[in-house]
Amino acid sequence: MKFYKYQGTGNDFVVVDDRSGSFPVSQPYIAHLCHRRFGVGADGLMLLQNAEGYDFRMVYFNADGTEGSMCGNGGRCLVRFAHDLGIIGNETTFIAVDGEHQAKVSLSPEVISLKMIDVNEIEKNEIYDFMNTGSPHYVEYVEDLKNMDVYQKGKNIRYSEPFVSRGGTNVNFVEVVGDNQLEVRTYERGVEDETYACGTGVTACALSANLRYGFEDFVNINVLGGQLRIEFDRTVTGYENIFLIGPAVRVFEGMI
Repeated sequence: MKFYKYQGTGNDFVVVDDRSGSFPVSQPYIAHLCHRRFGVGADGLMLLQNAEGYDFRMVYFNADGTEGSMCGNGGRCLVRFAHDLGIIGNETTFIAVDGEHQAKVSLSPEVISLKMIDVNEIEKNEIYDFMNTGSPHYVEYVEDLKNMDVYQKGKNIRYSEPFVSRGGTNVNFVEVVGDNQLEVRTYERGVEDETYACGTGVTACALSANLRYGFEDFVNINVLGGQLRIEFDRTVTGYENIFLIGPAVRVFEGMI
């Protein structure tokens, strides 16, 4: 079986062209492939499959082998993969677990713009915001983010009430570093560790920053793996035309 390795701001994925529908889906097998010592090593695995009425279907699995909710950076990487295969041109419509997505491929600079789902419900609490941007996200503002123990604090929140009864949550810690500028670190469920970036996570952080700090139209976000940008329109009921924008790069390919 041929596989490819892609990364988007350090969020890395094993990617397989599964238009034949022959990939042997198995939680232990996928977890093995994603293992950084005994497998290829990745934050997750994605299958590109056929889907009637769409350019392709995105099927995403967490690093622990469980089928995951939407992964924003994964979606951008799969769009790049489809473009590299010649399946799509510079625009595409595909289907994922959270519904339909559109995306645009730019070659100069080499970025993928992925349209995320509309967000019309945000739970605003005293110390955190909570919302679903394709995956559930907890957003908390902190100081001295670079010295935080993101793994331990994120793990504690991920398994705490009221989130454990909802299947857990991803956890984002945010520091405001300028006008329309954030730094974000994320603990991801399914990976059960801090990752270099999280697309649905930075999307949640950008919308939260609009809600709390009035950041309008766009937010530039620094993550461990680089920079991402979120653009959005505020509506009476929430947010629409939300785009996750950033690089997606093929790292290597190989045979299993």
